[in-house]
Amino acid sequence: KTGSFTVSPIRQTFKCFGCGVGGNVITFLMKYENMTFQETIKFLADRAGVKLPEFELSVEKKKENSRKQRILDVNREAAKYYYSNLRSSKGQIGRDYFLSRGLSEETIKNFGLGFAPSSSKSLYLYLKSLPDNFDDEILRASGIFNFSEKYGVMDKFWNRVIFPIMDANNKVIAFGGRLMSEGAIEEGDKKIPKYLNSPETEVFEKSRTLYGLNIAKRTRADYFILCEGYMDVIALHQAGFDMAIASLGTAFTSGHANLIRRYQRSKKVYLSYDSDEAGIKAALRAIPILRAAGITAKIINMDPYKDPDEFIKAEGKEAFEERLENAMNYFLFEVQVMEKEYDLSDPEGKTRFYRAIAAKLLEFPEELERNNYIESISEKYRIRQEDLRRMVNHMALSGSRPA
Repeated sequence: KTGSFTVSPIRQTFKCFGCGVGGNVITFLMKYENMTFQETIKFLADRAGVKLPEFELSVEKKKENSRKQRILDVNREAAKYYYSNLRSSKGQIGRDYFLSRGLSEETIKNFGLGFAPSSSKSLYLYLKSLPDNFDDEILRASGIFNFSEKYGVMDKFWNRVIFPIMDANNKVIAFGGRLMSEGAIEEGDKKIPKYLNSPETEVFEKSRTLYGLNIAKRTRADYFILCEGYMDVIALHQAGFDMAIASLGTAFTSGHANLIRRYQRSKKVYLSYDSDEAGIKAALRAIPILRAAGITAKIINMDPYKDPDEFIKAEGKEAFEERLENAMNYFLFEVQVMEKEYDLSDPEGKTRFYRAIAAKLLEFPEELERNNYIESISEKYRIRQEDLRRMVNHMALSGSRPA
């Protein structure tokens, strides 16, 4: 009933009585938007129309920066074009698709979703009609057009719903698209895939881009939820999980982990990958990368559903929150997956499994942490702690590993 947050216009400061944090506008943006000091100053200067002093750049560097800005300008205009198309009569098929996937108008707006019409030159002709005077060389560099002697210039995305891909600073750097026709179709002598992403460009590097990070970085939660696809992220955000991000369907990399380290101060991640074999393998590949970056990883069980989007539609927000609370420790998850490789009904198979566990426990250099896992493993698989610890110690001393 009493205010817990106050702003003093005279002093130009804020104070949160709930958590005790206070400061000026720079402090606020750095904490609320997870910006660096330099990003904050640039943001405020742009908003106020103040030109900051610039370091003297080389001619080559100025040319590079100018070129990148032109590519970003192309992407921005393309995103506006796709967005407006979705709201026109020619975009009705795209709107119907998004609505059939359970997306609200607010969600469609928040993610800037759009539609590329069936004409394979519509975006090209639109951009050429603008006063920005985009030349073909810059359009080629943007990655959203195909150039060939046989067919000339063609839009890369057509007859697709469009997912703009933004960097952490809300700049459109690439696009993803889903074909409205079922199955692959022909374009000249090539087959068109159902799902298509922009290629890497001077402003877009897949291994250093996380879909949804521009929104998730503002979450008040002390963790991120890492997914595999656009719709998983969007469905989770719509359900209230504004900390969801995705690695754009590409393999998780150290670049992705470093982004998470930068924008998630608590350095906690819940993996919400697909529950199929490919999703499990992807999770197993991501875990050591996250661990190497100092990020704590837990795994959300999606069974019996394939992915978060499917789970949310079937079970709802509360059920997903329960899965979050019961997320599995990364090491216990790895052991659970490893268990499937052994026949535990056979004494020899069971012994080999225990040896594999012992070898895996040697990954922990700290004895206290190793003992904690020995206790958990012993309880789950009914192994005497003394026996498992003795096996681990023997392996450590002898340097042996199970075959």
